[in-house]
Amino acid sequence: MLYKFDGKQPQVGTGTYVSELAHVIGDVIIGDQCYIGHGAVVRGDYGRIVIGDGTAVEEGVIIHAPPGDTQSIGRRVTLGHGAILHGRSIGNLAVIGMGAVVSIFSQVGERSIVAEGSVVKLNQKIPDKVVAAGNPAQVVRAVSDQDEELWAFGKQIYIDLAAKYLEQGLIPVTFSPKA
Repeated sequence: MLYKFDGKQPQVGTGTYVSELAHVIGDVIIGDQCYIGHGAVVRGDYGRIVIGDGTAVEEGVIIHAPPGDTQSIGRRVTLGHGAILHGRSIGNLAVIGMGAVVSIFSQVGERSIVAEGSVVKLNQKIPDKVVAAGNPAQVVRAVSDQDEELWAFGKQIYIDLAAKYLEQGLIPVTFSPKA
């Protein structure tokens, strides 16, 4: 669901799917062909959130901006299930793994991967084209060609899934227990 708050209303691009079970609040701009999954919370109440084209915000992701600032998420970014973002920027083609935390004012570079469950600390900067893992997140290696191929495939899956949800919609069903 989209919610107007404090005079600001979310803007959603063409071909973008926003689940009715997601909460997109206030000063939020979502690009074209994005997927905003079930249970995601995108809170633009005291800061702005900008999500680039082709980005997947998977189920249970929480995105918030620092007060009076902008949380900028690039093009074709993957935000894994249950990730929490409260940082300043995520570069184009980056991947934030499932359950990872990207803390206040932090930055993740283009084409970088933050491993599942990792914690990017307050004000931390992850450079471009690296894999960072751990708590606190530390660079463990460069992004490989195989990483890039795998994530290009994964990103396209969510672009295609957004189109399918928009085409087919969700059909509620009624549960009837058998006696």
